Amino acid sequence: MRKLFLYLFVMIFGFSLFANPEIKALINKSGNIEDYPGKSELIIFDSTVVDVMESGLSYVNIHKLIKILSAKGAKNNAVIKFGYDPLSAYVDIKGVKIYRKSGETEELDMTKVMDYPAPARYIYWGAREKMIEVGRLNPGDAIEIFMFRKGFTYALLQEEGEDERYIPPMRGHYYDIVEFWSNEPVIEKVYQLKLPKDKLLQYEFYNGEARSSIVPNGDKMIYTFTKSDYSQPKREPRMVASSDEFPKLLLSTSPDWNAKSKWFYGVNEDFGSFESTPDIDAKVAEILEGATNEMDSISLLTHWVADNIRYSGLSMGCGEGFTLHKGDMTFSDRCGVCKDKAGMLITMLRAAGFESYAAMTMAGSRIDYIPADQFNHSVTIAKLSDGEYHILDPTWVPFVRELWSSLEQQQNYLMGVPEGADLMITPLSDPKNHYLKIKGSSEIKRDGTLTGEFTIDAEGQSDVSIRRMYTSNYISNWNHTLENELLRVHPRAQITEMEYSAPYSYQSESLHIKIKYEIPEYAIITKEEIIFTPLVVSNIFKRAMSHLYFKTDLKERKYNFRDRCTRHVQLYETITLPDSVSVEYFPAITDMSGTGASFKGNFTIEDNKLTVGANLKFKKRIYEPDDWGSFREAVASQNKMANEPVILRIESEN
Repeated sequence: MRKLFLYLFVMIFGFSLFANPEIKALINKSGNIEDYPGKSELIIFDSTVVDVMESGLSYVNIHKLIKILSAKGAKNNAVIKFGYDPLSAYVDIKGVKIYRKSGETEELDMTKVMDYPAPARYIYWGAREKMIEVGRLNPGDAIEIFMFRKGFTYALLQEEGEDERYIPPMRGHYYDIVEFWSNEPVIEKVYQLKLPKDKLLQYEFYNGEARSSIVPNGDKMIYTFTKSDYSQPKREPRMVASSDEFPKLLLSTSPDWNAKSKWFYGVNEDFGSFESTPDIDAKVAEILEGATNEMDSISLLTHWVADNIRYSGLSMGCGEGFTLHKGDMTFSDRCGVCKDKAGMLITMLRAAGFESYAAMTMAGSRIDYIPADQFNHSVTIAKLSDGEYHILDPTWVPFVRELWSSLEQQQNYLMGVPEGADLMITPLSDPKNHYLKIKGSSEIKRDGTLTGEFTIDAEGQSDVSIRRMYTSNYISNWNHTLENELLRVHPRAQITEMEYSAPYSYQSESLHIKIKYEIPEYAIITKEEIIFTPLVVSNIFKRAMSHLYFKTDLKERKYNFRDRCTRHVQLYETITLPDSVSVEYFPAITDMSGTGASFKGNFTIEDNKLTVGANLKFKKRIYEPDDWGSFREAVASQNKMANEPVILRIESEN
């Protein structure tokens, strides 16, 4: 290991004292599939050296040595590929060597490097990939890769000059997010940063440890971080993002989030991102006809943008990354990505006289406190008459009754406001804001046929889940989609009558559905017993209960986990039976309440009527391991009611 570290040390300082025999010795000593069962490749070393200029421009040299352990690893490395955005980054594959198990060494012809448009979906901004074909590899072979990169992830405004476009948006500053986990085992990873001495660096290593050093070298400080012998820990089902739980390094020269907030505000104001036009003013006036108060106005504008600006990034315009496109461009294109929709709403809100700005957030993972740019989503904020900023998200609320999606609870965000702001987190939404109520009455005939009716009422994100059967479907399929929910429970189910509130009138009313049905041979009836599962607790309309997609066989959790949203589920049904009965078997359920969830359930018999009910609350979107016990028990109890039938004994007539 000491020899390997010495090799890395000399490589990252830009020179090598070792030739092919030493590299081959590292490969031979590194191990084989027997040492790493189930793994397809072994990363012998992975070194990154970043040299930062005074402007913030960075030159990055990457050097990796990978050993192939299996046929899968050979397939995965048959092509070397690096993605980049030509408006903000430059990539050059400098060299690739193949060390065959037989002892031969091959060096690929770099004139064969290809540069192709990257595959794209929804966003077509000209991202590209540089790649070179390695060809056939076999277990025991190894590949050595040298790559150079300059630039950054996000493109901002194009400037003049060869390297000017690669200077980061917050000029003079540097940040990075370095993952120290891998799907494949890693013997050694080194990340080294050469930074001008006058730049103050903040850094923190999360979710683990690494060796680190700081060494002065002329007019720069050299920061080195090393981690040995690791691989990605095993993920747990439904756990939060790997970056929230696995080792990573964050670095930033930005002083704090407040400075980032002010900068984000300034760069958009300077660009004129939110300037209105006569056409936009006219549309705003049209939308707000009949609006009675500020919340009515904000709702109308938010939902117009959400529903009428399609999510599709067709053109970059002259600004990208942290600079939001001008409202005139988005209004004309009637499409854009999250920041375009956010910017369009800000433009319209300002045209209507509101104070409104942009905010940045990270959908899907946590933002840690080192002010590196951990953002992938943009939203809108508006200051209302109460003096508080309110979050609006036109990207996530098309045909949604909310103005800000509760799928974004417990999510960090940073406002771009003139006074500056610290990192904030969105609050929990009470489960009662996302209720799902299914209430039914039914009758079992002597031949086992079940007839009856039930109603569905939903709000918030539960409303979204049910309403999407309509809003994401052709009108001609609406009734068939509803029928499929019953057919999933029983193949002979027939809907005899249905009615539902207008799917696209979501702003004026929550969802209400009423269904009358008949299901032949639903119950098993013998001379002595009636066996069936009450329809309402059979996990019908599971689409609105994402907790039911969790497997409950995991007894304990190590990591945080997440559901789609908080929710309150209420299920109730009264079943009229063909005979007087007594209880033979009810699913064994117990009322409980914990930090993650609560459950109440009951079965009662009176005369020839069975009443069944279930009441569940799921209290968070992001849960801690200690919440798993109550969450798991609530899910298991609901599944037990759905999967274990009621058995009733028919009372004999005297």
